[in-house]
Amino acid sequence: MVYQLFKKQHLNTSIEKAWDFASSPQNLKHITPSYMNFTITSNNLPEKIYPGMIISYNVSPVLNIKMNWVAEITQVKYKKFFIDEQKSGPYSLWHHQHIFEEKKDGILMTDIVTYKPPFGLLGDVANKLYIKRKLESIFNYRFNVMDHIFNKS
Repeated sequence: MVYQLFKKQHLNTSIEKAWDFASSPQNLKHITPSYMNFTITSNNLPEKIYPGMIISYNVSPVLNIKMNWVAEITQVKYKKFFIDEQKSGPYSLWHHQHIFEEKKDGILMTDIVTYKPPFGLLGDVANKLYIKRKLESIFNYRFNVMDHIFNKS
């Protein structure tokens, strides 16, 4: 089964500042909980994403077990959205849309993650028992970090 996670957040900032932060691969570590042991393993990453960019990293989402994850930035529309897709890693499907909308009072940032756990029916059970809550927790952490950066002054 395929699942979706939706998160919306208001950022009290300009589109330039929100985009500059979110489109920098180096900032991934800042918005990932430390218990995930997130480490970029790609060499010579540029400061900004571009279509076709491959980013590889290690992450430990469960029981401190290190997993390799390779993502591709498949689409970028400057200051509007970008999409990353898992090329190899723990999911059968991972498609993450990052959408930025200018509003009168700042930016509305929307994350839409479409994912499918591995292992068929067993993966569906794992999603109900663990994966969905874990993803919610990770994205809540991201929300709090972005809130602290852009909404607290």
